[in-house]
Amino acid sequence: MDTKRPLILVVNDDGVTAPGIRTLIRLMKTLGEVVVVAPDSPQSGKGHAITLDSMLQAERVYIDEGEQVEYACSGTPVDCVKLALNKLVPRKPDLCVSGINHGSNASINVLYSGTMAAALEGAIEGIPSIGFSLLDYAQDADFSQCEDYVLKIAEQVLANPIPKGTCLNVNIPKVKKDAIKGIRVCRQAHGNWNEEFDERINPLGKTYYWLTGNYVNNDPKTDTDIWALDNNYISVVPVMFDLTSHDTIQELKSLNHG
Repeated sequence: MDTKRPLILVVNDDGVTAPGIRTLIRLMKTLGEVVVVAPDSPQSGKGHAITLDSMLQAERVYIDEGEQVEYACSGTPVDCVKLALNKLVPRKPDLCVSGINHGSNASINVLYSGTMAAALEGAIEGIPSIGFSLLDYAQDADFSQCEDYVLKIAEQVLANPIPKGTCLNVNIPKVKKDAIKGIRVCRQAHGNWNEEFDERINPLGKTYYWLTGNYVNNDPKTDTDIWALDNNYISVVPVMFDLTSHDTIQELKSLNHG
């Protein structure tokens, strides 16, 4: 590999053959040398799960033409990053990009997202990292509308690395390219899922459940990712893996003992 060009690790949670990651690979090859380590099957909703009780495999694959090096991994998105950094990449990447996810990872979705977990794992390892998502769950989603913006954001992070321990959660509205108004750096909206479990009976007469629900935005302010997306802006939220509620520490001082 050319050590003079940036080394870019590409991961996702939809699987190595998903159209979103194929688009991201093609774009990143214009910016540097690319190594792909992605799940061999869809891993959406895995969050920051890792594999502890079974073996991991990573098989070299050849899907599209080009000089990129690609592996299909049997594990989760975070497994992909860990295995890449420990065994598969020739040096520490200059950038880790995850996606492009088929569907939203805005607001509370960031907690469940395998896409964003992979980006956060890159940040934990001190690598500038970005998770990209398009608000279109369709397998044939049109990613061409956001290509220029994906490149712009990736170029910006390569040129001006974000603080260590932080990654970017980038969500792109499902609109035509000329309808995107621009980019908004914002905060995560406060929202939640009103969840239900649809109860069904399988052919053997056994009960099973299927998770359904509707997202509820409890945050009407105009500085959030949900507002940006609803108003045809690309949202960019800086995300940290430090989950400490720093403001609460002082309030809990009375619990200190000894």
